[in-house]
Amino acid sequence: MTLTSMCLCLVTRPTTAGAGRDVLLGRKKRGFGAGNVVGLGGHVEPGETPLRAAVRELAEESSLVVAEADLLQAARLVFRFPARPDYDQEVAVFLTDKAEGTVRECDEIAPAWYPVDELPLDAMWDDAKHWLAEVLAGRRVEGEFVFADDNVTVARSDVRTAPVREDVPTAGEVASGG
Repeated sequence: MTLTSMCLCLVTRPTTAGAGRDVLLGRKKRGFGAGNVVGLGGHVEPGETPLRAAVRELAEESSLVVAEADLLQAARLVFRFPARPDYDQEVAVFLTDKAEGTVRECDEIAPAWYPVDELPLDAMWDDAKHWLAEVLAGRRVEGEFVFADDNVTVARSDVRTAPVREDVPTAGEVASGG
């Protein structure tokens, strides 16, 4: 079975106290993963790139606006569900600190800011503990996760990390030739 193409857009900002950073996550209200705290994102539509989908999904789920040029692809994750192969997906994870607007709740997700050093991992999908902090620390992540028959617990994972180099252009710089 083919992998469903998905995207996530992780927005960070300085904490209100000024020391450290927050990341925008959200409590999923319905659909796949309902009840979990998740990154904002979703399906890549036919004819759409993961980058474009990340911009669209962020706006739909939080009302925040970000330019494609301000997104950095920070991870490529593959999720396999042997008990439910129709859940299998490949996820492009983008990171930015340049989103604009006021965060608003939608019918699918209740977004909220979380301190990067206090991620709500116990309320998230089981895979998050293997990669999320790495991405937020500035590392590039390639990972594959195989879920157990319960479709909740990670049975196997293979995660590789590398530093994100300062000289690597953002997705927008690549698209514009900059």
